[in-house]
Amino acid sequence: MSDRTHLEEISIRNLGIIEESHLELSKGLNVLTGETGAGKTMILTALNLVLGGKSESSLVRTGSDRLTVAATFAAPSEVSTEFANMLDESDVKFEDGKIIFARSVTAEGKSKALCNGVTVPASLLNDLAEHLIEIHGQSANTQLVKPLRQRELLDRFGGENIATAISKYRSHFDEYLDLKARIKNMKSASSERDKEVADLEEFLDGWNKLKATRGEFAATVDEISRLSSVEDLRVAAVGANEASSDEESGALTALGAAKKFLEGAKGRDSRLDTIADQVAESFYALDEATRDLSSYISSLEADPDRLNLLQERRAALTAFVKKWGGGTDPDEEMVHLAAKAKSGRESIADLRGGDNRIAELELELSGVKEKLVAAAKKLTQERKNSATALSASVSEELTYLSMPHTQLVIDLISPDYAGPLKESDFTSLGCDEVSISIKAHATANKVAIGKGASGGEMSRIMLALEVVIAKTDPVGTYIFDEVDAGVGGKAAIEVGRRLHLLAQSAQVIVVTHLPQVAAWADTHFRVKKRSDGSIVESGVEQLSDAQRVEEIARMLAGLEESTSALEHASELLAMRGNALT
Repeated sequence: MSDRTHLEEISIRNLGIIEESHLELSKGLNVLTGETGAGKTMILTALNLVLGGKSESSLVRTGSDRLTVAATFAAPSEVSTEFANMLDESDVKFEDGKIIFARSVTAEGKSKALCNGVTVPASLLNDLAEHLIEIHGQSANTQLVKPLRQRELLDRFGGENIATAISKYRSHFDEYLDLKARIKNMKSASSERDKEVADLEEFLDGWNKLKATRGEFAATVDEISRLSSVEDLRVAAVGANEASSDEESGALTALGAAKKFLEGAKGRDSRLDTIADQVAESFYALDEATRDLSSYISSLEADPDRLNLLQERRAALTAFVKKWGGGTDPDEEMVHLAAKAKSGRESIADLRGGDNRIAELELELSGVKEKLVAAAKKLTQERKNSATALSASVSEELTYLSMPHTQLVIDLISPDYAGPLKESDFTSLGCDEVSISIKAHATANKVAIGKGASGGEMSRIMLALEVVIAKTDPVGTYIFDEVDAGVGGKAAIEVGRRLHLLAQSAQVIVVTHLPQVAAWADTHFRVKKRSDGSIVESGVEQLSDAQRVEEIARMLAGLEESTSALEHASELLAMRGNALT
């Protein structure tokens, strides 16, 4: 996106324990808190669903027919080309800077997805969401240990430089694969080369003589049907014309008489006036149809020569399709045969060239591979530059998250470009593997991130990565669920501070149980559960300043009216205020 997007609002109805909730979110740091079991995770479930996640009938509130979720994103007027193409291909209109996702699931498990009011596959919502929002749930830390995810984070940080390098590399990679496949096909087909050449020449000769046009078969059949039935059509049209326009007993005469009678009473009874209008409308419609019938009758003319020519043409088209095609619809098959004819001469040249042609293509392949290797080396260098910068920036961030001695190390595992390269060295995303490790202190050994970090440390590392990457990555909204897992005390305050920092360049939504994090919110929502016998409802409310003090006090002590907790809550909120001034 040329600008940041953000989630403006989300509406939920009949999802789990939530009967109905509506959240209007701010651009900064939005925090959701509430007692255990109050339904905080249902908010994230709703977001996951509306962003194309898996639908299940078990999500529908007990006693309800269906659940519905809608999310409205504010987006810049100019969106990325890829994003715009996805909308265009699904006939989705993008107007007034709004993208509205909606999802419904019935109690029977039937799901429906919409984007700006247009029914679309749920997978499209998922694809579009990648340009709008980044969700870090409880599985995000698990994903971080995977090499593919680590490379994705590095490439996001590298921004335009890496994106350009990948694009150039992939262009050569695709060209290389195409040439390889072409050479392979030529070699495997050499034993049948002469027969294929003869068949192709016969096909092209027949195609050039046929001179078929798009949709010709259906048009020919239609005209044959008309010319073969001229007399039947004439009888039908003349009979209908006489029944309509006979001066003494025709329908037009009868309708005219009825129209005249009713016009004599015009204005005396509104009900009769309505009937009179209907009769008049029928009269004029029948009068027009009668004139059209007269014109049609005069145009009917038998043409035996034309009919014979068309029948011969249909036979020729049918025979050609039967010989060279395989589909049931002649016109559709003609489209495929036209494509075959278009590439036919090139195919014959390939086949006739034989070994000489293969040698030419292999020489061409060698040149393409040189370009591919150069593009791969350039991509590797861009990634190395980004890895150095990202390692340093994240390590600095970790000092603010009570991990002052921890260093993040990003290594690139790449082939030796000076030596011989194997086919397996090349993938669609380059020749590099990324490995993220941590060092407990400057002289410590590197340990793979999945083995050297606790759950709380992993959460802080993930947050540090996003704070740094957000400065270059175009994603507009970040959602964190339990990013503060395993964190407490001073570290919790710093997690809140860094979330607030991230919210300076992107919208952030956090589900948390820590008061030290909640205190940094720009907008604070409380998810509250009310129980009445067997009926459980959950509602979401935006808190005022006074209510925030009470909610943070509850989070601190479990009691909203605890004097010491209220004082501590006020101190936490004052800390945030002082940090912003």
